Amino acid sequence: MDIYKPLVALLAIVNPIGVVPFFIHFTSHLTREQRKRTIVVSSFTAFVVISLSALLGLKIIGFFGITLASFQVGGGTLLLISSLQMLNAQPAEARKDDLSEAANKADSGASIAVVPLAIPLLTGPATISTMVIYADRTRHWWELAVLVGYGVVVGLVTYLVFSASGRIARALGQTGINIMTRLMGLILAALAVELLADGLIKLFPVLASHIG
Repeated sequence: MDIYKPLVALLAIVNPIGVVPFFIHFTSHLTREQRKRTIVVSSFTAFVVISLSALLGLKIIGFFGITLASFQVGGGTLLLISSLQMLNAQPAEARKDDLSEAANKADSGASIAVVPLAIPLLTGPATISTMVIYADRTRHWWELAVLVGYGVVVGLVTYLVFSASGRIARALGQTGINIMTRLMGLILAALAVELLADGLIKLFPVLASHIG
């Protein structure tokens, strides 16, 4: 396993800075204590999703009889779609319906820490696919522990970014946040193409010989 690529991919997909405007909007009516609790719950949920995907993802797809090559092609395609969303300055994992539902929850006073902040704005199918694909590349228990550790890193980064959301929004502005989201999208697109190509070669070995 390339030890750094999973972390780069996770930070690009989760992209908490890109979620800052949504966090500010959805928590604008909350008290300071409520906002702090929302930050903690969202960050912890992101960690749990990443960790469980790394630890149990392969067992789940094995239970359904899905080959990793097929899953890798599907996951790579999903990552590519997510990267295209980010290139349009949209969160990688979110749909318009999710954002509309979140706005209704915020208006009604319902908790939005888990849905939609943690899932799907921060983590979702693309994140899960990435962790399963990289978990298959681990050969030692400590490499799997590293993947779980990356979940801790992402959770901490999310906590710090959300805690400083006001200052980040003032410093970068919407334009700066959009630029960072697009840059992350470009990085994610490159990783997606790499995963997609690797999965296609596993499914159709003749492609590798043709390229060679």
